[in-house]
Amino acid sequence: MVDVQGTVADGFEPVRDAFAANFARHGERGAAVVLYREGEKVVDLWGGTKTPDNDGDNSPGADDGLEPWVQDTAQVVRSVTKGVAAAVPLLLHQRGQLDLDGRVSTYWPEFKAAGKERVLVRHLLAHRTGVPVLDTPLTPAEAIDGISGPRAVAAQRPVWEPGTAHGYHAQTYSWLLGELVRRVTGRTIGRWIAEEITRPLGLDLWLGLPEEQRGRVGRIAAVEALSAPAAQGPRLRPKRSVAEAYRDPESLTRRAFAAITPLPDENDPAYLAAELPASGGVATAEALARFYAALIGPLPSARTARSGGRLFAPATLTMARTEESAGPDRVLVVGTRFGLGYMLHGPACPLLGPGSFGHPGRGGSLAFADPEARIGFAYVTNGMRRGVTADPRAQALVRAVRASLAAREA
Repeated sequence: MVDVQGTVADGFEPVRDAFAANFARHGERGAAVVLYREGEKVVDLWGGTKTPDNDGDNSPGADDGLEPWVQDTAQVVRSVTKGVAAAVPLLLHQRGQLDLDGRVSTYWPEFKAAGKERVLVRHLLAHRTGVPVLDTPLTPAEAIDGISGPRAVAAQRPVWEPGTAHGYHAQTYSWLLGELVRRVTGRTIGRWIAEEITRPLGLDLWLGLPEEQRGRVGRIAAVEALSAPAAQGPRLRPKRSVAEAYRDPESLTRRAFAAITPLPDENDPAYLAAELPASGGVATAEALARFYAALIGPLPSARTARSGGRLFAPATLTMARTEESAGPDRVLVVGTRFGLGYMLHGPACPLLGPGSFGHPGRGGSLAFADPEARIGFAYVTNGMRRGVTADPRAQALVRAVRASLAAREA
């Protein structure tokens, strides 16, 4: 049995039970979950090891000799990074520095090439730009050099008419958003986040990991789910159309995720130091939960003078979670819902409730806020499993939070 560490406030014991069960039922290896409610931390749990395995043995109790996950262990969170990065253009708009209904080419003239002259900033945030793929994928070195990515997406011809449909920009989101922010502010997006968000809030969250923080970061690796008997239920399999899309090398699905080819080593220090807002963020669960709590309300001891001590003004919060894209996703091949930069609650990405907004990370991690419930939630893991939007470990925790809140209100 994994020794789960940390604390839960009275009434949130179901979250601890679900977190512990993930190790036994879902093959969890190392993870943390944090929940803020009304600006106060009510769940802070961690367990397992900083490395998913030592010898390929993913069975319970196979962690002997591995470095334990501790309270301040940080982790690459993949596309959970998108939710942090999306706050930047929204805050720039809130400060009057960026027009969400303006054309991207107003700020980035080279971007209007190949039929993209009418792409709006809001199209970029809602995955409606039509540039989820690159005709010539980038190498891992090109992906992080700060030049090749923006140049490639600026030259790329859209695969659908911008603004008429949506499809998840899994990798290209990095260069689309990163370059837009650089053109508007003169700063890289990682620097902007550090100076305007993470330092004022005191967050252990980086887009561009400093060398001195590397020792805190867990190593990610793929892990398989336990067999059906051990998991106490049937194994989930993707629908045939989704599975076929991932197998077909010509599909938008495969091409979108292969915009960097070969796939980068996400444990490489050079990758960790890069500023890839689509997938390269490193954070603790505490930092992510605190970030989302700060979007919707003030936090004790946070040095955030703007908007009465919260990051998003009410109008900005409304924009973040107002539906911009919904229905068949041309990349993920399921129905998805997006606001401006955030995934919204729905069958493909179940969150706490209809008003929730946030972002999952491919392989497991999840972070979101729910203004009605007044919560900020984050779950991070180093055990990467197949799937993009609804990992069973994260969903077990979300159900436990929902049950805890319902019981408190009964």
